[in-house]
Amino acid sequence: MYDPYLLDGLHINRPNQVWAIDITYIPLSASWLYLTAIIDWYSRYIISWELNDSLEMSFVLEASRKALSMATPEIMNSDQGSHFTSHKFTDPFLKAGSKISMDHRGRAFDNIMIERLWRTIKYENVYPMQYYSPKEARILIKEYINFYNTERYHQSLDYKKSAEVYFYN
Repeated sequence: MYDPYLLDGLHINRPNQVWAIDITYIPLSASWLYLTAIIDWYSRYIISWELNDSLEMSFVLEASRKALSMATPEIMNSDQGSHFTSHKFTDPFLKAGSKISMDHRGRAFDNIMIERLWRTIKYENVYPMQYYSPKEARILIKEYINFYNTERYHQSLDYKKSAEVYFYN
């Protein structure tokens, strides 16, 4: 099985040391979508993301596939949701050489980097924009994630951009 939570006391000091994944909902005027993203803890860089109208496993696997085609984390951290405990999710990371880390039950702060990402995306983009259609949501979320990675300065990164820290550190 997996070691439950590998991040206690871990000094995260380089890109691709720890990635995190989670799923959140994105409200539309008459329904909602689900957003999954993989973020590098050190740089806050969004490695990959996918948006879907259902919670079927495919969009999580696609985000994982895209991320692993770019790099391999030493540790992949998630909550203990059914998507992330599935062998379909964990096996590609294990085969790539990653360790699997899972938050303690009911402890959202164990995966704080991605929880902060959700707050940022929602308060800086989703809520002010008030998406009306899935197409509009996809376009505007893509634009925002590009902005987040390449143009937005992060106080926690000494006012550097995520892509700058991820690719040039």
